[in-house]
Parts: sequence; structure tokens; C-alpha cells
Amino acid sequence: MLPTGLLHPALIREPLGHLKSCMRFYSLPQLLRITSTNPIKTFLRDPWRYKNLSEAYFRFCNVTWDGTRNHLAFDMGYPTEGAEDMEAAERYIKGLEYDFTLVLLLEHLDESFVLLRRLMCWEMQDVLYDSVPKNVGNYSYKSYTPTPRELANLRRWKAVDYLLYDTFNRSLWRKIAAQGPNFYQELYYYRELKRNVSFYCNGEQKRKPNRTLTVEATKWSPQFVVDAEYCRIMQTTAWNLTEEIRQKASRKEEGRWLIIRPVLNLRSIIKGQPTLTNTGLNR
Repeated sequence: MLPTGLLHPALIREPLGHLKSCMRFYSLPQLLRITSTNPIKTFLRDPWRYKNLSEAYFRFCNVTWDGTRNHLAFDMGYPTEGAEDMEAAERYIKGLEYDFTLVLLLEHLDESFVLLRRLMCWEMQDVLYDSVPKNVGNYSYKSYTPTPRELANLRRWKAVDYLLYDTFNRSLWRKIAAQGPNFYQELYYYRELKRNVSFYCNGEQKRKPNRTLTVEATKWSPQFVVDAEYCRIMQTTAWNLTEEIRQKASRKEEGRWLIIRPVLNLRSIIKGQPTLTNTGLNR
């Protein structure tokens, strides 16, 4: 259970795009022993064929993980073992609607951030992000469109993820509708501001590091200043930001080891090596 009295946002994405990303990031074709140039197509022909390979057991924490099946729901606390129990999934997701202030959707990130700003009573500079894409990788199956049969298999295989996504997709638009028509006026301003700040951080600020950009006050935001540190944070990749957070968390206790990334444990499983709780590095 999440602590009471706090506001909790989360971020999810459309399950097919998420599966493609996981296939590449976690080297899942190696885990599944798929050698084709389009592992998504091969996998979606019969996902159940790979069940014994796709489930990875982390002995040190007694958790079963599956990067191909309901990974979104797993990240929000739903157990891998509950993939077939849709009644339990429905109950769990209803609970998430109460636990989370807002679940953002990657496919509608601008709308999500404007709504988040309103719900959290944040300022506009708190929800800006760099318009220049980060962590963009091109791989052979990224743009692949599955056949209707493959999509049907995917919806059955990732049924809990689709229930999760569809639930919070409806929830997002209900909450936006409740904001009234001025929401879209703010959304237009937000997109223009994001574009201008990104242009500044990727251009003039790099050429003249000591210069700053003053954003004048509007009815959506008080005046604020964009400086080199603001640009640095906005342009930092999620990977590097996560690394900073992990290291700060590890420093809270003297002598504490750095918690290992899940992807490193998965690579250990692929190589037949044991999984670990931490890196063994004292930070």
C-alpha cells in the first residue's frame, strides 16, 4: 500500500510499443532463443510457446519477472503469476485508480503533463521536457505492424497490461474533460513554451553558457529563468537521472552497496550466472 496523504503519479505506454522496447532493451531475443531478424513477429505467432523461457526467476528476492507479459502491470505491483486471473487483475487495477493521482500516457505526454501540473499545483517549469528525442534507437522491428492475428495473440498474452492501459486511457480523458475548455488553451501555450525552451537550451545556451532566458509571466505561469543548470537537468537522459537517484539513495546509509539494475540481472540469467541484490560496489 502507498502512504496516505501523498500524491502519486505514474507513467505507462501502449503495450505493443512497450513490448518492442523491452525486446531490445532487455535482449529478450537471446533469452527466448529467437534468432530471426523480426523477433516481434516470431514471438507473436505463438507467445505461449516461449512461456518457460520468458519467465525469469530472481531467487534473491523470490520474484518471477516476464519482460514479454504484463510488464507494465508488474512495474505497478501486479505479480507475474496473476497473468491468467483477470478477476484479480480487475480488482488490483481498480485499487490503482485510488492509489495514483494520475497515470500519464506516453502517447499523450503533453496532455498528461498539463493535467499533472494542475492536479499537483506545480508551476510550468516543473513539467517542461526537451523536445529533442532522447534514447532513440533504430532497430529492424521498431516500425513493424503486426497482423490482426498477431495483435489478437498479443492482447490475450498481455491481457492485464491492456486492461491497465485501457483503464487509464479512459481515466485520462475523463479528467481532462472535467478541466473545461481552457485546458486546451493551456496545452497550446505549454507546447509553444516547450518548443521555445528546447530551442534555447539546444542552441543559444550551448553557445553562450552564461546567458539566461527569462520566460515572462502569463496566466498559466509566473515568470521564471532558464539557466545552464535548468537546461542540463532537462536534457539529461532518464538513464542518467535514474543513476543519480540510485547513487543518492545508496549514500544515505554509510557503507551501503549500490542496488543492481534489473537489466544486469537479466543478462546474468541469459549467461547462466546467478542474480545479485547489488553491484558489490560501495558508493
